[in-house]
Amino acid sequence: MLVKRIISSVLLISMIIGVIFVKLLCGLVVSLFIIVGLYEFFAMLEKKGISTYRYFGVAMGTIIPLSIMFRFEPTKGWEFLFIVLALLFLILMQFKRRQNSGAVIDISTTIFGILYVSWFFSFLIKIRYLEHGLGLLGALLLITKAGDIGAFLVGSRFGKTPLIPRISPKKTVEGAVGGLFFSILSALACQPLLGFNYLHILVLGVCLSILGQLGDLSESLIKRDCEVKDSGNIFPGMGGVLDEIDSLLFTAPAFYFYISTLAR
Repeated sequence: MLVKRIISSVLLISMIIGVIFVKLLCGLVVSLFIIVGLYEFFAMLEKKGISTYRYFGVAMGTIIPLSIMFRFEPTKGWEFLFIVLALLFLILMQFKRRQNSGAVIDISTTIFGILYVSWFFSFLIKIRYLEHGLGLLGALLLITKAGDIGAFLVGSRFGKTPLIPRISPKKTVEGAVGGLFFSILSALACQPLLGFNYLHILVLGVCLSILGQLGDLSESLIKRDCEVKDSGNIFPGMGGVLDEIDSLLFTAPAFYFYISTLAR
């Protein structure tokens, strides 16, 4: 299992390094991750017995990153308009179903999937398309994933105190502290990429570490509710796409808004 995890990690890192330098290629890969992540999300819910609008959700979720890539913004804050329109379409589609049972759950989970996977992860594209976006996106990935690695390494070696066992039995307080420490170190190392003073760097490292671990726990909560171990098996030894991007789902939007606020 460890060998499979290492091989998958090396391949994933190599792919990221290969695409991050080209905006269009980066956007396309993020879009691909969103498509697969949405499919995994809806598949997990269907195992739980929820009749989601899987293909509609995947289609709508794909439009968001593509529209960001190609600068298609018909109105300010168009994403919210898009979500409203998606909700209206889902209600119309529900009218065509023969039964009303589970309508609220089916519609709500479909909208949640679009927001949770597509909209949140699309912020990676927004960050890449900013001025100096290459360095900013690189810093975000390093800080977030360093926290994941630190939590795994420290938790595996020194973890004794369960963090939230009913959600994720293997996660420990020691691992969480290790993840925080690794994220802060990575943030400090990324100072040339970010160009912030060290107080900002420290705050950013702490915030991204906490948000990344919350993202990880959130996906664990969903998997626990759906009674599945992994969201998929695309990456041997590591799980599915959602298992790999869960921490970024929370850190990417927060980082984007943090950067945007400082730039004003």
